[in-house]
This record gives sequence, structure tokens and C-alpha cells, in this order.
Amino acid sequence: MKRHPSLIPLSREHHGALILSRLLQKDAPPYKGLPADPAGKAAYALSFYQDELLPHFAEEERIIPIINGIDAELDRHMETMVTEHAEIKKLFSAIPNSQNLPDLLDLTGKTMEAHIRKEERVIFPLIQEKCSEELLGKMFGEATD
Repeated sequence: MKRHPSLIPLSREHHGALILSRLLQKDAPPYKGLPADPAGKAAYALSFYQDELLPHFAEEERIIPIINGIDAELDRHMETMVTEHAEIKKLFSAIPNSQNLPDLLDLTGKTMEAHIRKEERVIFPLIQEKCSEELLGKMFGEATD
């Protein structure tokens, strides 16, 4: 399914988050210009989390009141999305004091990857299917007049 123009910015942000999610996993290939050791990966991840992920989560969660009640399945997926955001936040908050950094980074990366893929493959298509053009515009600040 082609991505609706209003969802493209969030999808583009997912690209960087997917790279991070793969970087954090134990079987990650080296990424040019990105750290390869656990401490470097942790520092990079925490910076990305603060600068990119937290604002991204806030933007995704901002639309919930706008689309709440349109469709029960969509409501359930949005609730799951918020729960997964909280789980990812908890994983990131554990990084600075981790006693087993490689395992925590691996878990964080795998959790993020599964979450992003669910948003791209299930939640975003469902939003596109259930929401009108007018509502999609309202969700993402486009003019609907």
C-alpha cells in the first residue's frame, strides 16, 4: 500500500530508527560512520533517543485523540502503540546503568525493530484505510478547508 502523504514524514523518521534498531542488535553489520562498540552504540542510541525518538513518539501519540473511536481495531492498535512506546522508553532509561550492556542493547534494538515494523505494516495502513482525507489532514496539520 502506498503511504498517504500525511504519513510520509513519520515513515521517513522510521528509517533512521530502523538503522539504530539494527545497530543495537548483536548480529548487526558495521555501519559506516556509526559506533561499533557497546559503549559507543549506547551513547549514540541515547542521543538519538532524546533528539529523534521522543519527539517522534509524541507526534504519533498526539493523533490518538483525533482518531479515537473511529474503529475498534484501530483503537486497540493505538493503545498497543502507546504501551510499546513506554516499553521502549523503559529500555532506554536502563542503558546508562546497565550491568550487561550488549544484551540490553540487543533487546532494545529488537523491540524497536518489531515496533516500527508493526507501525509500518499494520498501524499506518489501518489509519489510511479507516480515516478520511479530511481527518488525515487534521491529524498532521494540513489545511482541510
